[in-house]
Amino acid sequence: MKSYVEIRVPATTANLGPGFDCLGMALDIWNTVRLETGGTGINITGEGANLLSRGDDNLVYTSAAALFQEIGEAMPPLVFTCDNAVPLGRGLGSSSTAVVGGLVAANALRGEPLSQDELLTLAVRIEGHPDNVTPALLGGCQIVVQDESKLITSTIPLAKELWAILYIPSQQMPTHQARGLLGPQVSRADAVFNMGRTALLVNALTSGDLALLKTATQDRLHQPARGVLFPAMRLIIRAALEAGASGAFLSGAGSTILALTPDREMTVGYEMADMADKAGVPGDVKITKVSQQGAHVVSVG
Repeated sequence: MKSYVEIRVPATTANLGPGFDCLGMALDIWNTVRLETGGTGINITGEGANLLSRGDDNLVYTSAAALFQEIGEAMPPLVFTCDNAVPLGRGLGSSSTAVVGGLVAANALRGEPLSQDELLTLAVRIEGHPDNVTPALLGGCQIVVQDESKLITSTIPLAKELWAILYIPSQQMPTHQARGLLGPQVSRADAVFNMGRTALLVNALTSGDLALLKTATQDRLHQPARGVLFPAMRLIIRAALEAGASGAFLSGAGSTILALTPDREMTVGYEMADMADKAGVPGDVKITKVSQQGAHVVSVG
């Protein structure tokens, strides 16, 4: 007798400007993962269909296998079907969606033997970037802090609904390459600059004082270095702000630029695309919202 489970997991944006490696937010863009017993194989449609492995090194597959190993069971033969809307290598958490997707789907298929906290711990162990996997699993806007061996998460409630306008360049920016640009040390002035803006960012989101976001999304720890790989980044951010966005920043390690605004979303998207075109950076605009929902089961049978 066959059984199946289908789950959805959201794209994420990390850092939000100054909150390097400690802030992340889920977006209303979804990958779907379906696991079905009674066969084997990996089927992939959508983003990355021509790039992602269909072997046992596929990240959804290895994450599902890790779940079965964690609960002390052999993974049965399964058919994996992945329909992806999250682009690869664009700073939108594609690897986190794969890890969380595999874990949540396998956990649901086995009757949810692991709690959400246990899933999060396992996801961080596999993926290594808690600022992405946390909102992918929990949804919303999340603060993530590692306290020795313990991971602490805290949800940032948004006082106002915000549009997220994404300019997604055709150019990928692999995370390992973008991280390789960052130096091992930062100055005290830059550390203070980012700490103050991270605190201001949390206050702006929770209070609804969106006038603070222009300053609160500024950064000195990672965006200047990554701008070497992507010099048009500063121009597109400036175009978003001049068009009326409340704040704008490099999404994760890039290459996506993300702007937050309560209104004028079409104008902001148009101006970001226009500047990118003038700078010779082909890509696409996507207008979406913050998702308060994280990974969840769509159907089971």
